Amino acid sequence: MATPRKNQISLADTLYYHCISRCVRRAFLCGIDALTGRSYEHRRDWVESKLLQLAQIFCIDVCAYAVMSNHTHIVLHVDKPKAQVLTDRTIVLRWHKLFKGTMLCQRFLQGESLDAAELATLHSRILIYRERLSDISWFMRVLNEGIARQANREDDCTGRFWEGRFKSQALLDEAALVACLAYVDLNPIRAKAADLPEHSNYTSVKTRIASAKKGAQPATLMPFVGNPRKNMPKGLPFELQSYLELVEWTGRCMRADKPGHISSDAAPILERLDICPKNWLALTTSFTKVFHGAVGKEQALTTYCQHQHRKRRVDLSNSQALFA
Repeated sequence: MATPRKNQISLADTLYYHCISRCVRRAFLCGIDALTGRSYEHRRDWVESKLLQLAQIFCIDVCAYAVMSNHTHIVLHVDKPKAQVLTDRTIVLRWHKLFKGTMLCQRFLQGESLDAAELATLHSRILIYRERLSDISWFMRVLNEGIARQANREDDCTGRFWEGRFKSQALLDEAALVACLAYVDLNPIRAKAADLPEHSNYTSVKTRIASAKKGAQPATLMPFVGNPRKNMPKGLPFELQSYLELVEWTGRCMRADKPGHISSDAAPILERLDICPKNWLALTTSFTKVFHGAVGKEQALTTYCQHQHRKRRVDLSNSQALFA
C-alpha cells in the first residue's frame, strides 16, 4: 500500500524533496509523438514557466528540474521560516495570484474595516493560506492541475492527464541531495535527448550554465552558496563550479565510448561527501531505481524512520552500499 503523502514529508528531518510526476499511460507530455508525428514540444515551456512562477509565489525553492517527454523531475526546498515571517497582507496577495480567495480577503486587501468576528475569520483563513504556501503537496497540486487543464483543452478531451499524485523522496543529507541534483540534471543526457548539459533544454542545469557565463546565478533557482560554514546563507551547500564540473564528468562517464570511471581529483565534491566514484555513477544513473523512498546515509535514514514511526528502513542495504 502506498504511503500517505503527509507521512512522506518530515521537515524535522530534511527540507529537500525530489518530486516526480508521470503522464497517464506514459502518454506524451512534451516532445514529438513517434506514432502520430504530432509535436507537443511547446508544452515544455508551459511546465517550466509555471514551475518557476510558483517558486516566486510559494515559500518553496526550486533546486533542480528536468521536463522530459512524459514526466517531470523537480527537487524542491521548503522555506518554512519565510512563510512564518511574511505579513498577513503579503500572504493574501500571494494566494490571490493563484486563487480568487474569499470575499473577506478581498475586502481586507481593499482596506475595508472589519468587525471582530470578521477579523477572527480572516486570521484563521490567513493561517491556512500561510501553511499551504509552504506545503509541497499544494505546490505540486497547483502545478500539475494547471498543466493538465491546458493539455486537455488543447487535446479537446477530459479525464486524467497524470498517472496519479506525484511521487516524492526525502533527501536526508548532502550526499543524497547532490546525487539527486545530478540525477535530475542529467536526465536528458541519459535519454539521449541532448548531447551536452548546456544543450539540455528546459532543465535547471542549462539555466544555471547560461547565468554562469554571465558571472551570475539565476534568480529563479535556489543558488549554490559554497561549502557549509558559520553564518551559512540560504542556498545549496556546494560550490557551483565544482557541481557543474561534477555533472560534466558524470555525463562523460555515462557515454558508451567512455570508461565508467571518475578520477578523484576531477570531482572534489565526491571526496568531501565520502562517495567513491563507482558508487556515484550508480547513484546518478539509476537514482529512482535504487531508491524508492527517503534517501540518505544509514544514520539519517534511521532518524527519519524513527520520526515517522516506521519499523522498516526501506533501501537500507542500498544506502549502506552506495553511500559508504
